[in-house]
Amino acid sequence: MARGKFITFEGIDGAGKTTHLAWFRERLEEKLSATGRAVVVTREPGGTPLGEALRELLLHQRMDLETEALLMFAARREHLAQVIEPALARGDWVLSDRFTDATFAYQGGGRGLPRDKLETLERWVQGGFEPDLTVLFDVAPETASERRGAVRAPDKFESETEGFFARTRAEYLRRAEEAPYRFAIIDATKSIERIRETLNDVIAAL
Repeated sequence: MARGKFITFEGIDGAGKTTHLAWFRERLEEKLSATGRAVVVTREPGGTPLGEALRELLLHQRMDLETEALLMFAARREHLAQVIEPALARGDWVLSDRFTDATFAYQGGGRGLPRDKLETLERWVQGGFEPDLTVLFDVAPETASERRGAVRAPDKFESETEGFFARTRAEYLRRAEEAPYRFAIIDATKSIERIRETLNDVIAAL
C-alpha cells in the first residue's frame, strides 16, 4: 500500500483546533473507509509513553528555555520513531494535534529562542520530514484568551500574556507564508458550521 499522509492541526491555545479534530477524524475515516487505511490520531508533546511523561513536565514545570526546546524535540523523535513513521509506512493517515510548527511558534516566536537553534534541532530530529498538510486555526490573542478562560485551569503556556500569544501567532503566520504549499489557514472566528464547511473542502482536496 502507498505511504499514508501526515496532517497536523496548529494554532495558539484557544484557537479551537482541538474542538474540530475529532470531527475531522470522523470525516476522514468516512473518506478512507473503502481503502483499508486507518486514521491514527495523536498529539504533541505526547503520543508515546515517554512523550506523555515529558508532556507533564513541559506543561507544568518551569525550566530553562533551551531545556524546554530540547525536551520538545526529544519527545518528537520518539513520536516519529514509535508512532508516526510506522503508521505512514503501513499506509495509514496520521492526524496530530501539534507538531514542529508549534515549537517554532511557542519556543521561538513566543519565548524568543533563536530560530537557527530550532532549525538545527529540526534537521537533526526530522531530516527533511514535514507534514503533508498543516491546518492552522488563526485567531486574535484576545479572543483566544477569552475562550481559554472559560474552559479550564491553565497550564504554564496557557497562563502566558497576550503579548506572548501575539508573538506566537506571528510566527505561525510567518511559517505559513514561508510554506504555503502545505498550510491551510482557517479563520477561527467563524461559526463551527462555517469552519466545518472549509474543513470539508480541505478533505476533498486531499
